[in-house]
Parts: sequence; structure tokens; C-alpha cells
Amino acid sequence: MAAILSVSGSPSPTSRTARLLRHLDDRLRRQGHDVTPLDVRTLPAQALLGADFRHPAITDATALFERADGVVIGTPVYKAAYSGLLKSLLDLLPQYALAGKTVFPLATGGSTAHVLAIDYALRPVLSSMGALHIVPGWFTLDRDITVDDGGATVVAPGAAEALAQVTDQFSAALAGRPATLASTA
Repeated sequence: MAAILSVSGSPSPTSRTARLLRHLDDRLRRQGHDVTPLDVRTLPAQALLGADFRHPAITDATALFERADGVVIGTPVYKAAYSGLLKSLLDLLPQYALAGKTVFPLATGGSTAHVLAIDYALRPVLSSMGALHIVPGWFTLDRDITVDDGGATVVAPGAAEALAQVTDQFSAALAGRPATLASTA
């Protein structure tokens, strides 16, 4: 199947966004995809903020984008936009780092007032970076992402079903086949 890069743009080590992405990574792996996670917060701050294109961690991250067939971009929403941490990485990537790629934008936030951040803030940047196909994005409320006593991520039932559908649409787009809205395997 496809090589997928799963990028968390959250600065938090206890990020709901990262937890949600890792939850989706598991689903994509069960569908046969090779998924590589990238938490932008683990990249050196000096390299990101100093725009050090040649820093080994930045060149390694760039290579991950190059090798991916598809990219899941996850971000918390701050001030009606994607995170500054994610922006700092996207700014360091080549102009057309997403050329030929299928991209799945994902956002989390505390209020549905932020749901349009995907379409009005993130999607234009992904498009300008040459994404071949940007599937419909998805916004999940923070309160719908919890952790059980064993440390596993739990997504509220309604949100989990919808998220499964859009994840399956992304998977189908990678395979070049149409996805049905009713697929919730």
C-alpha cells in the first residue's frame, strides 16, 4: 500500500492532536499502509525558528515528506488558525514539498467555532505547496479525545465513526479508488 507521513503540529507533549493522529495511524496500518509519525515538537527549536534549512533534523524531515505518498497533517487550532509550530516546519520545506501527494488535514480544538480553520487557514497553504489531492479535512473537539486507565486513546463514539469515514476516504484516495461515505470498517 502507500507510504504515509503523519505529522503532528502540536507543541504539547500531552497533545490530544498527537493522540488522535496515532489513533488514526493504527487504523491506516490495519489497512496495509506504512505510516511514519512525525511530531514537529521533537525537531530542534533553534533550527525551526532560525530557518536552518541545512540542519540534519530538518533535512531528515524534508526527506520524510519526499518519500511519502500521502500526508496527514494534524494541528490544534489556536486563534482560528493552525499552530505556529506547524507553520515553522511548513515554511522550511521546499515550495512544492506536497507535489503529487494526497493530503488529509486534521484539526482539534475546544470549540466548533474553530472548525473552519482547516478550510480557511490550512488548506490554502497545503494547496500552495502543490498537493495533488487534499481530501476533506476533519475537526475533532478536544473533549471527544480522552485517555483510558490503560493509557489508550479513546475517541467519543460519534466522533470516532465520522473520523473512521474520513480516514477511509483518505485511504481510498491514496489507492486511487472512490470511497463511499458509508464505509466504516
